[in-house]
Amino acid sequence: MNGLRLIRRHAAAFGRFAGLGSGVTLVSSAVLVLLSQSIPWMAANALTTLASTAVATELHARVSFGHGRPGLAGHLKSAATIAVGWLATSAAVGALAALHPGAGLVLRQTVYLSATALVGIGRYLVLRLAVFAEPAPQPRRVRPQHIYG
Repeated sequence: MNGLRLIRRHAAAFGRFAGLGSGVTLVSSAVLVLLSQSIPWMAANALTTLASTAVATELHARVSFGHGRPGLAGHLKSAATIAVGWLATSAAVGALAALHPGAGLVLRQTVYLSATALVGIGRYLVLRLAVFAEPAPQPRRVRPQHIYG
């Protein structure tokens, strides 16, 4: 596959990944608000996080990467990338709080959103290259030619 086609294919997959991830995040945010009206916020957050992780994994496997159903292993690996991402964004915001205790809302959001964007790119790469990787192309089998003389 030539380089330009490969770049276009990965750019399209990344666009689908970002679009689907953003859509799932927006829907889960609305669900979180609704659920938190009737159950404690922490419980609502846990439920929406679990559900949105499962939905996003299904969508990314099938639509973003054309991989098909992810199975339990795919779901667990995807969940692990989300856990690592949560740790990274929490560390970024925590570092800001330690280094600049009086940081305003705009700076906090800038740090959080920047960390989230970097985590998203890293998550895409891990999912694309490891979790939902394309199988390596199989070498063509060449049948021996019989030469009759």
